[in-house]
Amino acid sequence: MGGGNTEESQTSKKHGGWITFPFILGSFGCITLATGGWLANLIVYLINEYNIDSIDATLIFNVVSGCLCVFPVLGAVLADSFFGSFSVIAISTSISLLGMISLTLTATIHSLRPQPPCDHSASVTCSSSPSKLQYTILYSSIILACVGSGGSRFTTATLGANQFDTIKNQNIFFNWFFVTLYAGFVASSTAIVYIQDNVSWGWGFGICLAANVLALAIFLLGNRFYRLDKPRGSPFTALARVLVANARKRLAGVPLTSDNGCYYYGEDQVVDGVLTKSFRCLNRAALVTQGDVHLDGTIAKPWRLCKVQEVEDFKTLLKIFPLWSTSIFLAVPITSQASLVILQALTMDRHLGPNFKIPAGSFTVIIFISTTISLTLVDRFLYPIWQKLIGRMPRPLERVGLGHIFNILSMVVSALVESKRLKIVHAHHLQGQAEAIVPISSLWLFPQLVLVGIGEALHFPGQVGLYYQEFPISLRSTATSMVSVVIAIAYYLSTGLIDLLHRVTKWLPDDINKGRLDNVYWMISVIGVINFGYYLVCSRWYKYQNIENSVKDDSITED
Repeated sequence: MGGGNTEESQTSKKHGGWITFPFILGSFGCITLATGGWLANLIVYLINEYNIDSIDATLIFNVVSGCLCVFPVLGAVLADSFFGSFSVIAISTSISLLGMISLTLTATIHSLRPQPPCDHSASVTCSSSPSKLQYTILYSSIILACVGSGGSRFTTATLGANQFDTIKNQNIFFNWFFVTLYAGFVASSTAIVYIQDNVSWGWGFGICLAANVLALAIFLLGNRFYRLDKPRGSPFTALARVLVANARKRLAGVPLTSDNGCYYYGEDQVVDGVLTKSFRCLNRAALVTQGDVHLDGTIAKPWRLCKVQEVEDFKTLLKIFPLWSTSIFLAVPITSQASLVILQALTMDRHLGPNFKIPAGSFTVIIFISTTISLTLVDRFLYPIWQKLIGRMPRPLERVGLGHIFNILSMVVSALVESKRLKIVHAHHLQGQAEAIVPISSLWLFPQLVLVGIGEALHFPGQVGLYYQEFPISLRSTATSMVSVVIAIAYYLSTGLIDLLHRVTKWLPDDINKGRLDNVYWMISVIGVINFGYYLVCSRWYKYQNIENSVKDDSITED
């Protein structure tokens, strides 16, 4: 999978381009279909097949979703540092295949699942809790599926973007990447979830397994066309060296100087840039002192001297970190809503006509549909109109800012809808009746999910474009995975928040008809407003590092 000779021969610009597009996105679409097929209905699977309480199932779902977003970071680091994107994607997809095989077995072999809940009126002996072995097999299956799918997700984004030479084409790819991502989740959250609920879990997971096999096959078929990125060694070692070298020279009392000739630019000493004034205290790491450099210009003491570019790369990360942190509380409402809306749907009338009932696990598909449609409308209508009015295309920070606004609106609508649902609960005295269906249509949940989708169409591609554009070249795969890091942290924060509210308040009991889920949404709305204010401050003070590339991209688009 991507041996040495192959990688050396496929790093030139003769490879890549739009011929790779169907292979990369075709494979990605299939693995997304497989992942969405088991993830979308996981809460229902845990409740119905493993007899796990609803709040506990929600917490497990959030932890699993968080893990699914952590592993892209590991995949990105391995791709950037050691193996390259192709090998990481191929290996990860194979690991996902093992997870899907195991998960399908849990759905088809009865002994791998616990017995149905006990009927206490019967005299037979029964067991409704999963055994340790059943838990072990279930969690092992989920972990393998998470590692595999997560390890390839945003590494695929980097591999795809690397096939193109212009920012314009890279941005087009990123838009289609997200269209494919959400289209895959739409298909899995409707068709596959419906099969799981109405045919069998075995058939549902079996389709996911087939999609995983197809993903691996399509990806490997495109191997000869890809432009492969050569791993550059661990970029994090270089970042660590900046801190160590700076600290050692600071302790030694080495003074800073404004003479650019005193700094180390590389073996050839070609000055292709100068140290910036921002975070000036870090400049000591590149300041040449006696004994730091050999006569041939190579570094004699790697942990005492760094290149100017390495120092500037470290500064870039420091500058972008505040903006990145604002995205965490932008994603917390989305991750919280993804699990809580399923609990709401389970208590509402989900019928569409007399014969069709919407599966509870399919409600998040509204977000995916909304995002997919919005991405197309934004790309074809909003951005061209913006360009005519402003004279340029919207920049990443502006797209993310609009996403913040729609996200806050979604939480406000969520709180209002839940307040209406609870009024009907009290009017019909349904508190304490966990199995009771509240006489309110589940279609009331659609507006809030549509708003979330519009927001995601704006801020997720904006974030990926920002990080890919602004991060150092050596951290390209890591850059595209930064969104995944945000989502992972948000899932864990959401899990902690739900667990805290479940323990400390009466807002989230196991029976939400007895709780105040509307208060949860109002609280998250307030957090969103505060976070938006923080984002405005951070974006106001941030200066693009590669703004000239954006300007060139705008001019290309105009032509």
